[in-house]
Amino acid sequence: MVDRTEMLRELGLTPIWRLRARAVAPVVRDAAVAEDAAPKSVREAAPPGDERLRRIATLEWREFASDVSACTACALCRTRNKAVPGVGDVRAQWLFVGEAPGAEEDAKGEPFVGQAGRLLDNMLAALGMKRGENVYIANVLKCRPPGNRTPEPLEVESCRPYLDRQIELIRPALIIALGKSAATTLLNVDATIASLRGRLHRYRGVPLLVTYHPAYLLRNLPDKAKAWEDLCLARATMQRLTTA
Repeated sequence: MVDRTEMLRELGLTPIWRLRARAVAPVVRDAAVAEDAAPKSVREAAPPGDERLRRIATLEWREFASDVSACTACALCRTRNKAVPGVGDVRAQWLFVGEAPGAEEDAKGEPFVGQAGRLLDNMLAALGMKRGENVYIANVLKCRPPGNRTPEPLEVESCRPYLDRQIELIRPALIIALGKSAATTLLNVDATIASLRGRLHRYRGVPLLVTYHPAYLLRNLPDKAKAWEDLCLARATMQRLTTA
């Protein structure tokens, strides 16, 4: 059985952090006014078509970030501060995928910053790794949903081609889905984290493991021991994948 004190020390979680309150998006009381204020190109935006999908499928790294920043495929383009394409080693064996940027990520244009980002960095350190070295970090959504709400289906489907292209460019050996939303989106299932973690899945042919989102772990101390078990499984899985 995992010793909780030892596990917390390995992850650098002593003393325990407290998650800051999330910012709440302002309420728009008059939908018609909001509609009139939006750019016409945004109001008329439709689900991604074949031409857009073909363009994204051929993107190279030198143009990837600028294409994401110019995207208007869903309404998030008018509420974001900065798009958050992803960060890290473009030849990484490890790909960590979360749900969507939060307020701090939206401000900086980088995924997993702030308290959740520091916890993810500690998780990586526990595996003998660090951000930017054999690790790439991304989200399913590249723009922050207002108020950190759950992504809507159109937003996910509009953004998924970018993640698929990142996977094709990186060719990771293993994907780690961080949190229920990322896991159920990538695996196209309606299931709990408990039912998904602890076993190997696949996304677009790439092995995938599921664990808790760092922001969730900051609020739920008992599940940090389970996250440590997931990290140990991930390390053992990577060893098998890279030595087979």
